[in-house]
Amino acid sequence: MPKVLTIVFLAFYVYVILSSIAVILLENRNPAKSLSWILVLIFLPGVGLVLYIAIGQDYRKQKFVDKNTIQHLIDRPVASFDLSRLDTSYMDNNQLNLINLLYRNSGAAGYAFNKIDILSDGAATFDSLFDAIEGARDHIHIEFFIFADDEISNRLRELLIRKARAGVRVRMIYDYWGSFRLSMSARYIRSLKEAGVYVHPFLPLRLRVGRSKINYRNHRKIVVVDGRVGFTGGVNVADRYFKGNYLGKWRDTVVRIEGAAVHGLQMQFLLDWHFVERKLITAEKYFPAPRQFTPNLIQIVSSGPDTDWEAIMQGITAAIMSATKYVYIHTPYFIPNDLVLGAVQMAALSGVDVQLMIPVRSDSRFTDASTSSYMGQVLEAGVRVLRYGGGFLHSKAIVIDDFISIVGSCNMDERSFNQNFELNAFIYEEATAYRLRDLFVRDKEKCEELTLEAWSNRRRWDKLKESVARLFSPLQ
Repeated sequence: MPKVLTIVFLAFYVYVILSSIAVILLENRNPAKSLSWILVLIFLPGVGLVLYIAIGQDYRKQKFVDKNTIQHLIDRPVASFDLSRLDTSYMDNNQLNLINLLYRNSGAAGYAFNKIDILSDGAATFDSLFDAIEGARDHIHIEFFIFADDEISNRLRELLIRKARAGVRVRMIYDYWGSFRLSMSARYIRSLKEAGVYVHPFLPLRLRVGRSKINYRNHRKIVVVDGRVGFTGGVNVADRYFKGNYLGKWRDTVVRIEGAAVHGLQMQFLLDWHFVERKLITAEKYFPAPRQFTPNLIQIVSSGPDTDWEAIMQGITAAIMSATKYVYIHTPYFIPNDLVLGAVQMAALSGVDVQLMIPVRSDSRFTDASTSSYMGQVLEAGVRVLRYGGGFLHSKAIVIDDFISIVGSCNMDERSFNQNFELNAFIYEEATAYRLRDLFVRDKEKCEELTLEAWSNRRRWDKLKESVARLFSPLQ
């Protein structure tokens, strides 16, 4: 009898593994990702099956927010710009193609005449953020991947409590896993709710077999105050941005926006709020008539595992391919797919000055190894690789040809392109580009340049680790 049970169990187990492999094949994903999962299932069947059920399933075709919800928000008096009336005299065809691409792949409207400030220091960023929140009169909408439950996070909590008690409507979204310490802190959440703050986690843990979504995280960073001031970028709410940690002080980039583009941030927050609370908010007061500032254009571009297209990834690729003079890239992780890698290589090979700045060390040794495995391919194409040693470079910013600036939450890796809910601002104006370019040049003073010779002469053991990390990087 035990033999029969063993045979039945093994037969069932093999059936489950083969079925999982068949599902992976039928999903028609990126071949590298499919192959990685198949290898894990074959060589680590027990662990691989658990991992696949927990984090491996593809929900891209399942819409988290239906089109009717989006349309209800679009029907509000949003101050978007009719792209067909855009003054194209100061743009070339490649830049216009980028704008049209982002409109078609994600519905990213254009918002004109904005005031844009670039914040690159942790202390200055939180001072500006707290000043805006302090001045709130009607509502505060705040959404971050990480609230660290530390000194700065508790200062923010106390401020939100005070504003809520003063009658300001405060809504807050935190990612359940990114803010795991917060998720486990009943004191923090309870104190906010008791003061009247509306708080919701994004995709909290649900113990439903075969329905896990823990691998899909909300990595967006959005703050909107009274529908008039907005912030987005790469920063999270944590002391590491001005006190540092074992990696040193974290260097990040945030844009503070006034004007029409705040409506774009507001729309995305309200869509995310609908997802976490199942309540659609469309009141006109959340979209007040914006003031007009400097002539410019901003597109607020979102992407995630539920969208038809990898919109931000496509936008970054098209922007790099539009370059004729230079491309300066800040990213903490560089694990590109073939499309992005090809764009970076071709830009450099065509004579464009492509400079890639990455940290000497990130918060993930596995990711560092994966990133290092790509350095030979970009160095051989003529890309200058700069390794930032002034702390941890966490900034996600790209500046191109003194005109296109891209700032947001999206890293240059498969997780951000395909699995996370992300948001980036694509900005078209010279002033912001000059500011980002100057910051990049300033950051170079804290960098060491990686040469092809030095990379080629690294230890064999390092080469092996990097190759293994790269093989499994699609599973991150």
